[in-house]
Amino acid sequence: MDFMVLVLRCCSLFGILFAGLAHGLEITSGGSTSIEKASMESVKLDCQFTLAPEDSGPLDIEWSLLASDNQKEDKVIILYSGDRAYEDYYLPMKGRVHFNSADPKNGDASINLTGLKSSDTGTYQCKVKKAPGIRSRKLLLTVMVRPSKPRCYTEGVSVEGKDVILKCVSSEGTNPLQYTWEKTSDTKLLPASAVLDPTAGTMNVKNASAGASGTYRCTVKNRVGTEECIMDLRVTPPRNTAGIIAGAVIGVLLALILIAIILFCCCRARNRKKYEKEISYEIREDVPPPKSRVSTARSFTSVGSQRSSLGSMSPSNLHEYALKPQYDKIPSEEYERPPSHAPPPPGKMAGPNLSRMGAVPVMIPAQNRDGSIV
Repeated sequence: MDFMVLVLRCCSLFGILFAGLAHGLEITSGGSTSIEKASMESVKLDCQFTLAPEDSGPLDIEWSLLASDNQKEDKVIILYSGDRAYEDYYLPMKGRVHFNSADPKNGDASINLTGLKSSDTGTYQCKVKKAPGIRSRKLLLTVMVRPSKPRCYTEGVSVEGKDVILKCVSSEGTNPLQYTWEKTSDTKLLPASAVLDPTAGTMNVKNASAGASGTYRCTVKNRVGTEECIMDLRVTPPRNTAGIIAGAVIGVLLALILIAIILFCCCRARNRKKYEKEISYEIREDVPPPKSRVSTARSFTSVGSQRSSLGSMSPSNLHEYALKPQYDKIPSEEYERPPSHAPPPPGKMAGPNLSRMGAVPVMIPAQNRDGSIV
């Protein structure tokens, strides 16, 4: 009897438990809990639920961004409480997060997040509460940045016989980035000596030949996007180094010749100036300067004035004027004669000397003491 009572009680207890499990609040969304999206795209975070008759309390829905560090606080991004949605609760996502349903109490607590940014990456939790039931679901969202348009260029010189390196670089993009090279011209086959690095985005063409010339395309991609760039490669023949060296040598020789000519001209001009200076010194030392004839010229001027005066005198006065000793001195060459020839005494110059000097015998008028002609 006691055994039968115990069995009935156990059966009733298991019935209550199974009834609660079958008819209580449940999150019914399935599928992957890890989502990858590209930046600027939109994503739907799914959270479907069902209610049981015994869940009679008010319905509350809360979405939060869980902190990666346990020391930090979780960020609530959107709420539904008291039959009202609070969508501008989290400022960094203001205007970008909305409930998928206009009436979430019908069992759809999903949200839509638009204009994704790399900072939106994280773990999101959907929590549905309707007393006495409480359920939650977590989803991992990874927002990846598409690769930016890469830049294609060559590193070093593109000369035959040298190694030519083609580089492809994308400045933005979430790793891992994968680079591939292909030739789009001629045979569309990469050079046999090409070595590719899909991570660094380089293609090294060793010992390049003219056949490596052509058009190449580089493609970069990650899990959310693809971009590409195109470049032309022209492998040129090596330069004529012998001609370049010969030209350089000729240029140096011409420069040296020009410098030598300039130095020669400078030295010649300096010697000529020195020679002219020495000649001027010899002239000053060997040839005395000519004697001054200022006194002689003055004397002749005086004689000329006397002659003009005499021409206006009367014959009666000429005799007295000739007797005056201060007017009987006529310019002579006594200053130009050597010292051995003594000049005649003053007032006693002979007639022949006067005639040789071009003098004309005249009568000298007499004068009184104040110099007037009498």
